[in-house]
Amino acid sequence: MNTARERALALDAVDPLAGFRDRFWIPQRPDGSDQLYFCGNSLGLQPKALAAEMEQELEAWKDLGVAGHFEGRFPWMPYHEFLREPLARLTGALPHEVVAMNSLTVNLHLMMVSFYRPDGRRRRIVIEQQAFPSDRYAVASQIRFHGLDPAECLVELGPTGASEEGGDRFIDEADIEAFLAEEGDSVALVLWPGVQYATGQVFDLARIAEAARTAGANIGFDLAHGAGNVPLALHDSGCDFAAWCSYKYLNAGAGAVAGCFVHERHSGRSDLPRFHGWWGHDPDLRFRMGHDFVPAPGADAWQLSNPPILAVAPLRVSLEEFERAGMDRLRQKSLALTGYLAKLIQAELNEVLEIITPLEEARRGCQLSLRVRAGHESGRALFEHLEHEGVVTDWREPDVIRAAPVPLYNRFEDCWGLVDHIRRWAQS
Repeated sequence: MNTARERALALDAVDPLAGFRDRFWIPQRPDGSDQLYFCGNSLGLQPKALAAEMEQELEAWKDLGVAGHFEGRFPWMPYHEFLREPLARLTGALPHEVVAMNSLTVNLHLMMVSFYRPDGRRRRIVIEQQAFPSDRYAVASQIRFHGLDPAECLVELGPTGASEEGGDRFIDEADIEAFLAEEGDSVALVLWPGVQYATGQVFDLARIAEAARTAGANIGFDLAHGAGNVPLALHDSGCDFAAWCSYKYLNAGAGAVAGCFVHERHSGRSDLPRFHGWWGHDPDLRFRMGHDFVPAPGADAWQLSNPPILAVAPLRVSLEEFERAGMDRLRQKSLALTGYLAKLIQAELNEVLEIITPLEEARRGCQLSLRVRAGHESGRALFEHLEHEGVVTDWREPDVIRAAPVPLYNRFEDCWGLVDHIRRWAQS
């Protein structure tokens, strides 16, 4: 047997989280074998417990009708509250600082209504270079909404090339600090990712938040690739807000209800502009049907409408798996998986693949971003070959293959299989 595969099987045999794989549906190849699924950074897999829970909600609707808002195992009126504690533990927040609502970009817009307040010289928004397009679209449109020009007010910070490792790819927190120290009086908001979607770089969020606040700017985080991937400490970080989606590492299904964090120091602020809706109203007063908006405590005040129960139920089910596994154990296995995969690539495919994700543990999550080196067929050709073989990664223009071994359901043997498929492709 191949020594590398023996090592993978041995690691799987002692993995304390190995049993969680059986709690998820693994997509199948035409021959009935499991796909090698490395796309949890784009769409997480379905928990097997979900079907029964969805059926339960459909039965409640069928049997109870409108009474389902107040009766049943999980009444719909307070349904978002069932997610509060697990979301708080997952993101390092206080329970009243988090809420499940809307979608990621909608939440970013709602947050910028409150926290992007251009005034005089202080009117710029700082994001990372090569931000996910939806973030850039949202930020540019908010700037235009205030009658300003993104060409003047949108700052995109990129790699400086100064760092020794990956200087042409990675953004050093020191460069963010330096910019804010020099130009901070012109910055109204810093909107930064927890994990950069293309390179997989993990950022020190507390360090960035401190630099922004020292400069007098508001600070928010897009955690689309952070929530459920890396440990978070949002409350202690001091950021003003954060938002994330739930269909990637949180396994809540395509277009699932997203999440939002608002630091408790903003709870109850009457001077903070906010779009209002019925579900953001104080729940004790909601059914008095008054004309004046009275905000609910904490992040709930940013809600607009009641949550879509059939879209929130999958998130509740998935969060139960995170509660069982524990984020600390998941992080430990994630580092082991990516560490094993990176070493195997370096040992067997160094002439074929370049790893463009930082290899330092604190700076990487579940995802390794790969680039095919010159002298071989294009990266797109490799991606399509893997897809044909039932090895699921994803492709990001112009030349990046992203592979994310997710600790809830991926194995070390999967990582070996990925490398073996690429090795045979390179030799063909």
